[in-house]
Amino acid sequence: MPDHVHILAGVRPAQSISDLIQHIKGSSSKWINEKRLVTGKFEWQEGYGAFSCGKSQIKEVINYIENQEQHHKKNHFLRNTVIF
Repeated sequence: MPDHVHILAGVRPAQSISDLIQHIKGSSSKWINEKRLVTGKFEWQEGYGAFSCGKSQIKEVINYIENQEQHHKKNHFLRNTVIF
């Protein structure tokens, strides 16, 4: 999607979601700006969404991510959505 990303990641219970998101956003912003992949300075928005799922739901989440373009024809989101 042009305005957000979905990520499925396995996270240990002791891992801080906010630290992980900060690392992902910081590293990716730095890389995008160093490679000059966009005009001007790239920055992620402040917020994010994080959701948990059980092992039995992983295939469903993968399917959702793979088909997000079709899903978003019905639902429009203007936020970075991260699914765990």
